[in-house]
Amino acid sequence: MELEALTKRYPGSGAPAVDNVNMEIRAGETVIFVGPSGCGKSTTLKMINRLIEPSGGRIRIGGEDVTDIDPVRLRRKVGYAIQSSGLFPHMTVAQNIGLVPRMTGWRKTRIKERVEEMLDLVGLDPGEFLGRYPRQLSGGQQQRVGVARALAADPPVLLMDEPFGAVDPITRDHLQDELIRLQQELHKTIVFVTHDFDEAIKLGDRIAVLRERSHIAQFDTPEAILTNPADDFVSGFVGAGAALKRLNLSRVRDVEITDIPTVTVDTPLQQIFNSLRASGTSEILLLDRNHRPYKWLRRGDLMRAKGSLARAGTLVTDTVTRDATLRDALEAVLTDSSGRAAVTGRRGEYIGVVDMETLMNSVHELLEEDRLEALEHQHDLETTRSAQTHAEQEGGDAGGRKA
Repeated sequence: MELEALTKRYPGSGAPAVDNVNMEIRAGETVIFVGPSGCGKSTTLKMINRLIEPSGGRIRIGGEDVTDIDPVRLRRKVGYAIQSSGLFPHMTVAQNIGLVPRMTGWRKTRIKERVEEMLDLVGLDPGEFLGRYPRQLSGGQQQRVGVARALAADPPVLLMDEPFGAVDPITRDHLQDELIRLQQELHKTIVFVTHDFDEAIKLGDRIAVLRERSHIAQFDTPEAILTNPADDFVSGFVGAGAALKRLNLSRVRDVEITDIPTVTVDTPLQQIFNSLRASGTSEILLLDRNHRPYKWLRRGDLMRAKGSLARAGTLVTDTVTRDATLRDALEAVLTDSSGRAAVTGRRGEYIGVVDMETLMNSVHELLEEDRLEALEHQHDLETTRSAQTHAEQEGGDAGGRKA
């Protein structure tokens, strides 16, 4: 995708809302627009599918100039997800997801298959959710359906305008992880607007930090922006704790996931005792009937159980997926009394655990990388200054010889 001199002027306004934006977005990458409120990032996004008509410039998608084609046809080729999902309240989940395929003339059987495929892709059981209405869904479920609708017609480009901004922090983390997983499977070209720099680091292959009128302050990888912000404006977005923010660049799948003894709620109490004794550990993980983490059980809990696990043990308060960042995992470990976090699959099923020692080793490695990069940067600066000084002295000597 290419944006060439993209500009938007509103009548009666002295300055353009978006001024001469030039950007190339590679196929299959996720690019994040981040910047202060009112800088024009959402306006720029909406010009790509011409929900807002550009005043000047060009937009090319796959080499095709889309500036002059029918905007309705364009929007059917570009997925669009917004904050609060934007679902039609009078339509069922199935009708919402199947809307664009139906408008483009797909057969009913194909639409039905695609709707079920999309629900499964975003982690919702088709048998449970097909006939529901948006009001019967949680905020996180609505956002998942919104993403499924945006992807239903298999568009090459997906535009996302602060799609997770209206949900609680825990749901937001899980939706971000879901988007990362989806992108690994689908390889769409995604342009995503947010004001949250941590979200930008977590999701983006590249980040465009935008000033007023969508002027690009820096357009680079998250690593490059964290380690070498272009100026004070960009540094303000990075904020303090750049090393900790880099934990958003590594995933749980990048570190060692270990296993621990598990039992289910249907396991007899004596068998749980035997499993705990045989494991040589002080605790065991109780799974529910869907194989999802439920409670941490310790020896003392079992002694007090008195034949029932109903009140025994400590509830698992948070879990992470393989696609969660190490920062998410660290927060989960710190809030869980066990000192470790359970790792789960697409439907919440238990996979393994990640512990504090593993995460702290990763933190130390990142801090060491930052220290070495800072030393290398300082050495490069000193080398440059030395070369400049030498050149100035040579110039002065040459001038003296001429005189």
